[in-house]
Amino acid sequence: MNDLFYKISLLFFAYSFLAWLAETAVATIKEKDFRNRGFVSGPFCFAYGLTAVVLTVFFRELKDNAFFLFLGSMAVSIAIQWSVGKMLERVKQKKWWDYSNKKFNFSGYICLHYSLLWGLLGFLAVRYVNNALLAAYGVLPEYIGRIIVWGLFVIGFVDIAGSFMSLYHLEERLPRLLGWNHRLQGWTYRFAAKISGKIEERIRKSYPATAVSAEADEKGGEIASCNSASCSSARCSLTHIFWLFFIGAFLGDIVETIFCRITEGVWMSRSSLVWGPFSVVWGLAVAFMTALLYKDRDKEEHHLFWVGTFLGGTYEYICSVFTELVFGKIFWDYSHIPFNLGGRINLLFCFFWGIAAVVWMKGMYPKISNFIELIIKKTGKVLTWVLVIFMILDVGVSVMALVRYDTRADGKKAGYAWERAMDEHFGDARMSRIYPNAKSQ
Repeated sequence: MNDLFYKISLLFFAYSFLAWLAETAVATIKEKDFRNRGFVSGPFCFAYGLTAVVLTVFFRELKDNAFFLFLGSMAVSIAIQWSVGKMLERVKQKKWWDYSNKKFNFSGYICLHYSLLWGLLGFLAVRYVNNALLAAYGVLPEYIGRIIVWGLFVIGFVDIAGSFMSLYHLEERLPRLLGWNHRLQGWTYRFAAKISGKIEERIRKSYPATAVSAEADEKGGEIASCNSASCSSARCSLTHIFWLFFIGAFLGDIVETIFCRITEGVWMSRSSLVWGPFSVVWGLAVAFMTALLYKDRDKEEHHLFWVGTFLGGTYEYICSVFTELVFGKIFWDYSHIPFNLGGRINLLFCFFWGIAAVVWMKGMYPKISNFIELIIKKTGKVLTWVLVIFMILDVGVSVMALVRYDTRADGKKAGYAWERAMDEHFGDARMSRIYPNAKSQ
């Protein structure tokens, strides 16, 4: 497991660097002037590194199936590119890149010929390049390789922190919040302001679309700094996002339970957690989809449908692989349904994700958003924090119960206190009632 961490980390930084090299070279040749591409100032495009890791971890079972590996690589690359574009747009209130002038584009963030290119590159990375990079890493002495990985983590963390400081103009507020004395505050501010200015200048040079007037930038800053229920008309606050997760997890479990009763004629638990009717998959999907589609809620239904279909299918596939890798259990299997991929997703349910996106954004979200505002207004943040703590405990206990459920099935006896507690309170009979569809790999 330890060795796997270092290998994954190496691939993350290697592909981040290679992507930066390619993006910078193309932009520099096109503009005839050096363009340091990427969100951070160092030679990394971390979104591409993340994409490569996702493809490596979650699509390894498609390695020998060239067609589906290509399609899967294209789908994940599109999903991450679109999601990152949407999140960066929330920062600057502007698009960082725009393909609106290209044929077969979607929202200006993705277009067909780049999507085909990402599919091909993902296929080559998983099929061939990963082995070459890991072989090169294996040549290094073990301690040298680990020093390099941790050094890259430190550099990446500092670089990301500096970029966020620049974008949110934290150079003046941060020293004051930390309680430093006035002289140290002044020195820190001047130093940080200089770095922040350099970073912002680089971003505006590399991504001209983010350059806005002072008035627009000030207005965008006001919107970005708004993080309360009263500002929900401007954006979704973190408090709103949590409530959307909580409500989505509850409603998702109820909908799935009723759906199983109608289609299979039985009442069965569809919960992801040991306490309460909550489906984490649906909760995360609702929170994530709302955050990304919030600005698109007034667009036509077919736009929301296809975004929901595509992102929902990709998300469900990744969730299926993730739960199997972590818990050693398969929680759903669609092998008996036509047009399925490895039993993890199928075309019909992908369309359900699309329909759910339309119903949620057009019909349910406005009403539920008002309901959330009313709750926050009546209870302040007390109820929110109570539920946050409860969900953290619920998720933590559920993870331990599932891990023990898997190791118990392998015949491993309880050796630690938490394992004995799980055996006492969450035995096989109870776990089989909570997770009736879970089966070992």
